[in-house]
Amino acid sequence: MSLEKGNQAPDFELKANNGETVRLSDYQGKNVVLYFYPKDMTPGCTTEACDFRDHHESFAELDAVILGISPDPVESHEKFINKHDLPFLLLADEDHEAAEKYGVWKLKNNFGKEYYGIERSTFIIDKEGNLAEEFRKVKVEGHVEAALNYIKENL
Repeated sequence: MSLEKGNQAPDFELKANNGETVRLSDYQGKNVVLYFYPKDMTPGCTTEACDFRDHHESFAELDAVILGISPDPVESHEKFINKHDLPFLLLADEDHEAAEKYGVWKLKNNFGKEYYGIERSTFIIDKEGNLAEEFRKVKVEGHVEAALNYIKENL
């Protein structure tokens, strides 16, 4: 499936840290900030999650829900949320099904070692469930503000 702005965003069904099963389609009628990150408790991912936490109210004022997705299991997400007081759901994509639908499950190279993992990316989905914007190969610094500004200016 090819992702194109303006087209329906791929739906998925994943377990959330609260034990519930979450589908993207559950959020029809709200803007969704869907962010994929590599791993709980790592420095870049912690900074990104805390930035989303710190701007959570601003997103909520724009009728936007934040959902974080990584291959980590629900138990890891729960510890991450508790440690950093995160006010949004984290979804477990252990089989990287959602990551593959969004094209963020990539071959990576770290110090000569090749492996598959998440390419840090964020997708803005409008109230009708369409892909409005995508941010790929995200650099953490300033990213949350860019996503917030996109919603303010365009949705």
